Amino acid sequence: MVVWPQLAFATPRKLPKAHELRGRVVVVDIAFASEASSGGFLKITKPFIEGLGDRLAAWVDHHDHDLHVDYAGDSRFVLATKAQHGACPEMVTPALVARIGAIDTIVCHTDFDGLCSAAKWINGGNEPYPGADDDARAIDTRIGEPSAIGRRFDRAIRARPRDVALLGLMVRHLASGLSDTSLWKTIDDAGAALVALEASAREHARDYRVSAVQGHPWRSIALLKVPPGSTFDRTLLLLLGQERADIAILVDRDNMTLAAPFDSKVNFLSLLSISGGMPTLVSLPAHRLCETLLTLGVESPQLAMASTEPT
Repeated sequence: MVVWPQLAFATPRKLPKAHELRGRVVVVDIAFASEASSGGFLKITKPFIEGLGDRLAAWVDHHDHDLHVDYAGDSRFVLATKAQHGACPEMVTPALVARIGAIDTIVCHTDFDGLCSAAKWINGGNEPYPGADDDARAIDTRIGEPSAIGRRFDRAIRARPRDVALLGLMVRHLASGLSDTSLWKTIDDAGAALVALEASAREHARDYRVSAVQGHPWRSIALLKVPPGSTFDRTLLLLLGQERADIAILVDRDNMTLAAPFDSKVNFLSLLSISGGMPTLVSLPAHRLCETLLTLGVESPQLAMASTEPT
């Protein structure tokens, strides 16, 4: 009999309040916050860990962070780098779940990687369906193609990433081994909304401006600023930028996102002195754009920035 824990959905920058979580807590696929987040580890992650205290049963994650070493002696923390594990579900094993024992709450990231990790934990460390781990790796790294099942989940999440009810339904569907086929309608209806967002992303992608770079492993950078209030599929828009250049930079209001292929060996964390996150996908305040372009080798960053101003 499956015992359903409480679910809490989170991101590295926005964690739930520790006192609102029930009993023993497992955290999966949540990176330690870096200084790129408002407040970073000391103001976001560490207070959450300390707030849970002995109620924190396990923290399982596969994002790089300089402070992983501080928790190497604590068996509750099962931490790896993105290079070691492309996705988090493969780290959730029957042996780990058995070692941790009974838990009351799972805090997970709001992407397929996180939802699948939560569902695996509920299932005692077993895949929700054959190939789920592979799907999570393909979706999280954007290397290879996920199965048709993985795509259905991924499209729904990308269309409605903040819909907590939908996220909960998907964990339930996964943890139940996809047994309730009626749940697919809600998931597929959500995924259908992605079509318009993808079309918008393709329209915006026409405005990428490419700058050549010399003296670095990457040879070009595609930069795009989108007008305030724009709606689009961010994942697709960044991938389209990477089709035009080795690195894509997307500026949206007060934030910018830098992306490179997972297998590119680009490491934004070391290049930009960021303590943690994904080496090939980082978000920073937009006011750092000029210095970032200089660091990446763009000789005329002001010109590159001016050429992308939304009209």
